[in-house]
Amino acid sequence: MAAAEPWPDDAVEVGRIAGAWGVKGWVKVQPFSTDPQALLAARAWFLKPAEPAPAAGIVKPAAAAALPPPHLQITTARRHGEVVVASADGIADRAAAEALKGARIFVSRANFPKAGDGEYYWIDLIGLDVLNREGQWLGRVDSLIDNGPQTVLRLVDDRASEAVERLVPFVDAYVDDVSLEQRRITVDWGLDF
Repeated sequence: MAAAEPWPDDAVEVGRIAGAWGVKGWVKVQPFSTDPQALLAARAWFLKPAEPAPAAGIVKPAAAAALPPPHLQITTARRHGEVVVASADGIADRAAAEALKGARIFVSRANFPKAGDGEYYWIDLIGLDVLNREGQWLGRVDSLIDNGPQTVLRLVDDRASEAVERLVPFVDAYVDDVSLEQRRITVDWGLDF
């Protein structure tokens, strides 16, 4: 395994290690994107342990799980159906690959391909303020929902006495402008929708 690289300031979580693939130390990765170009392009993957499932009821303490290495130097990564399979320096056999199961994979944002005109990465939209044409603040993008034919912005307006959630389709009919520089989206959407 190569010496640990410093954690990138622009790290984005892109997938999870699902387990070993084969017997020669390859890992199988469940990517978070249907087009995992950043995961395939990155030669450095940064790892964090799996988040533990919330406990319900009475539980007994589990043995401490081994922590994954903080960094993997990827030698080969390719698509294999709906997953990505990869080999890394220092992961020589199935047991070593299986020990990484559940690890969260982050890559530097610099590995993401440039978005085309009118295209945006979800990660860039989260946190943007959303105003309507009248300049009324509708909320901040908390998350996005992919419902098949379109993406929907999930806005949270926590300025009111009770938090308000709004769902705005991210389509040309409602979205007038997206300014990543001004961290703002302008939409044709009323406060009462």
